[in-house]
Amino acid sequence: MPFQILLNIIIAGMWMFLSESYTFSAFISGYIIGILLLLVLQRFIPDAFYMKRVVKVIKLVLLFFKELLLSNIEIVKLVYKPKQTFEPGIFALPTELKSNWEITILANLITLTPGTLSVAVSDDNSFIYIHAMDIGDSEESINSIKDTFEKAIMEVTR
Repeated sequence: MPFQILLNIIIAGMWMFLSESYTFSAFISGYIIGILLLLVLQRFIPDAFYMKRVVKVIKLVLLFFKELLLSNIEIVKLVYKPKQTFEPGIFALPTELKSNWEITILANLITLTPGTLSVAVSDDNSFIYIHAMDIGDSEESINSIKDTFEKAIMEVTR
């Protein structure tokens, strides 16, 4: 992937020199041409096309913003209820993520979402302990996190 990014930047620079226009827009157009060239010639490049991973990262960021908005709405509903009947608690999230980088991203995404907080990670990195403002059904919370954040992180990193 770094090789492809470097190659794309070189193509963009060459485009600027060949078009004799040293502006940012010329660089961007050269970068887009480089993306198209790398896409056409991807079978000759050893790694997978790097823009696929970029698209997956963008999807992860958009997923985070969607979950952030939905959780904010849920927190507002809980706070403004006449009778506050929520049950805070801690549950263990079993995770399939193995690297420290993946686990850190997941823990931070969970913590940044209102109503949840990553408390600790087990010594063998197989569980993340999460405090939730309204634990309700912990299995539902576990499945929600696994189907959204964990799945998206695995798509980006693997």
